[in-house]
Amino acid sequence: MSKAFVSSGRSSLISLAVACAFCVLLGRLFYLHVWDQDTLLEYVEGNRKMVNVVEARRGNIVDTRGNLLATTRTSYNIGVDPQAVLDSDLEKLPELARILGKPLSEIEEKIARKTRKVSEDSKEVRLIRWAVLAKEVDEATHDAIKALGFRAVYGNQSHSRAYPAGQLAAHVLGYVNKEETPVTGVERFFDYYLRGQDGWRETERDGKRHELAQYREREVEPTDGLNLELSIDQMVQHIVEAEITRLAQEYEPKGISVIVSQPTTGAVLAMANYPSYDPNEFYNTKKYPIGSQRNRALTDVFEPGSTFKIVPAAAALNEGLVHADDMFQTGVKRVSYKGRTLSLPDDHRIYESLSVHDIVMKSSNRGAAHLGLLLGEQRLHDYAAAFGFGETTGCDLGGEITGTLHAPRNWDGLTITRLPMGHAVSATPMQVHSAMSVIANHGVLMEPMMAKRVFDANGQDVIRFKPKAKRRVISTEVAHSVASMLADVVGDQGTARRAAIDNYDVAGKTGTTQKIVNGRYSRQHHVASFSGFFPAENPSLVITVVVDDPQSNGVGYGGAVAAPAFRNIAEACIAYLGIRPARSDASFVNLQPSIYDRSSRISN
Repeated sequence: MSKAFVSSGRSSLISLAVACAFCVLLGRLFYLHVWDQDTLLEYVEGNRKMVNVVEARRGNIVDTRGNLLATTRTSYNIGVDPQAVLDSDLEKLPELARILGKPLSEIEEKIARKTRKVSEDSKEVRLIRWAVLAKEVDEATHDAIKALGFRAVYGNQSHSRAYPAGQLAAHVLGYVNKEETPVTGVERFFDYYLRGQDGWRETERDGKRHELAQYREREVEPTDGLNLELSIDQMVQHIVEAEITRLAQEYEPKGISVIVSQPTTGAVLAMANYPSYDPNEFYNTKKYPIGSQRNRALTDVFEPGSTFKIVPAAAALNEGLVHADDMFQTGVKRVSYKGRTLSLPDDHRIYESLSVHDIVMKSSNRGAAHLGLLLGEQRLHDYAAAFGFGETTGCDLGGEITGTLHAPRNWDGLTITRLPMGHAVSATPMQVHSAMSVIANHGVLMEPMMAKRVFDANGQDVIRFKPKAKRRVISTEVAHSVASMLADVVGDQGTARRAAIDNYDVAGKTGTTQKIVNGRYSRQHHVASFSGFFPAENPSLVITVVVDDPQSNGVGYGGAVAAPAFRNIAEACIAYLGIRPARSDASFVNLQPSIYDRSSRISN
């Protein structure tokens, strides 16, 4: 076209417009590359860089003999980035196939395939940046692959918590859920030591946000969790759970709790409940209802009944108000107390008079009420509190409740006569167990000990837990005197003859408590219990058995239901632990005093 047909003004305008456009473009480029460079670089780096968390391996939990109770299984999904395979890597393929146990042709096929269709009907294809070679291989296999130096082949780590013994000690151990959160038991209580410290890995990703493993730059290794050794003995736990299975099959109760411990240290050798569950399948609520996860030994309360009678007996002896052979009129129905006439509770058998020793041996409700009246409201309450009722025992599992022990100002007119027989108070099986342990441990209340130590991968101690004495409750002499009474409870004239063990002196107390149904005591529903220790003169173990609502012909008495279970567990523990019977010439009065020995008295 001839320039004659383009006006100079129009040409200038077009040139100016083009120049302005270039200026705007250059200005924008200057702004992006110079003025806002730092911000944009951070944005680009944020899209390109990728930081992955490398999970720490959770520590193991073992029993007191080193048997594995809980562990973490580490596995890897091995894959390859076909786009990053170099020619020099091809010669490593035979060794890779050998390590994975895969045919070489299968490995070569996955490396050769570089793309895939987005869908079957689509013609669009995408680059393959991750092709799975093997799933859930162990750490040794992963390390061998890593040693090949094949950067395009790498593994993604995953952890899963496993409980090799299945249901054994489920309520003690607890479990870790799918979100890697500890839920119950020692898994939760000791999570600080078990969980470890996660690491991290910095790498790059492509435009489709896939990792480019060959560009991994920095990697901070995780610090694995520490290991935990419990006081639980796997074999004793097995003995207890086998007996619980027998009880459940024979009596079809609503619940069972059994605790075994050493009185001098408070170390718990076994704690089990029915119904139970498998922590490997905690999520299967159809097979294991959520209620089965409850640790009944710490969360369920009941009126302890006659097992509580050790409290008024020991308290009256410790205060010097009575002697073991002092007599009480247990045949009367009413007594005068502080200007009032109070009715005494009924007894399964009426005795005209009983000594303090016989009150305990024959489990007299009226005799226990007499001891309570002699102590008075405040002292009776204070001794019950000193024995551990109305407070948590301090068991290292969490979720424990305090039970109920009302202050004297909240008592009604009958509490002073009903509390001594184990009514008007609620307690967990662990509280009843701890109270009986006071008698077995020469008058000292110990805090239950579930964990012995925290240790590292080399077996070196990081923390070692020591037995903890909470307080002296009664004097050593009074504890021995009450133990002598409890030994006769298991004798020929006592209420717990079925707890007796040949050649061993056993001390203990039965309990048969009516359950409260619709606000009233039921004659059809009971809690049967037995708590005792052996050898009576120098105790090695304290065992408590609590059976909630056993279905039996007639009343499910503690002496008929719980006492035989105590004997079965004790006999098996004697054989396993090698517990020797006490010397034939041993006597309670000649026992060596506890290292915590000193007189104890609660003033009124």
